[in-house]
Amino acid sequence: MGYLAVWKVLEKMVADFRKRDVIVPEKVIADLKNVKTTIYVSKADPSYVENAQKIDQYLGNIEAYLVTEGTKRFGQKYVDRWLKQADEAARKTIDEEEEVRFVPGLPRQQKWIRVATSAEMPLEKLKMLAEQSNLSHSLQVDGSLLVYGEDNTVKDFVKKLAEKYRSKREERRRLRNC
Repeated sequence: MGYLAVWKVLEKMVADFRKRDVIVPEKVIADLKNVKTTIYVSKADPSYVENAQKIDQYLGNIEAYLVTEGTKRFGQKYVDRWLKQADEAARKTIDEEEEVRFVPGLPRQQKWIRVATSAEMPLEKLKMLAEQSNLSHSLQVDGSLLVYGEDNTVKDFVKKLAEKYRSKREERRRLRNC
C-alpha cells in the first residue's frame, strides 16, 4: 500500500478544510504528523510489524473525521472526489514519490529527519543518540530536533531510535502486567 501517497491526499484534504475556514481538531493534526513519522520509521525498520497496524489506525482515524465532517459541510460529491484520490494512492505498491523538502543550511546530499521529543525520548537523549551515530543536529523552533547526515547513517539512527522506543514500551507493558 502506498501509505505516503495516501498520507499526502489526506494532508491536502486537511489543507482544503483549512482554506474553507474549517477548524481541524488538534488530534487529527497530531495523527497526521504521527502517521508520517511512523511511515518513515517503518521504512527504516520494516521488521517491526506493529508499525503497519499503527499506520492503518492513524490513517483510518484521519479519514473517518475528514469523511464525516466533509459530508456534513460540503456534501457527498466533495468527499467522493477525495476518497477516489485516496483509493488511487492506496493502490500504489511503493511510495514512488519520496517527499523531499528543502531545509535551509543543509548540503543537498544530506538526508534528514525531524524528531519530536517525548517523555520516552527527551531532547538530551535524542541529541546524545544523534551524536553517537555521528550525525549533526539542530533544535527547531517547534521544539523538534532536526537530525541530519549521510543517508545510511540517518537510517541507522531511525532504527536505533525505533529499537529504544520499542524496548521502553515493552518495559512499561511488563511493569503494568506485574
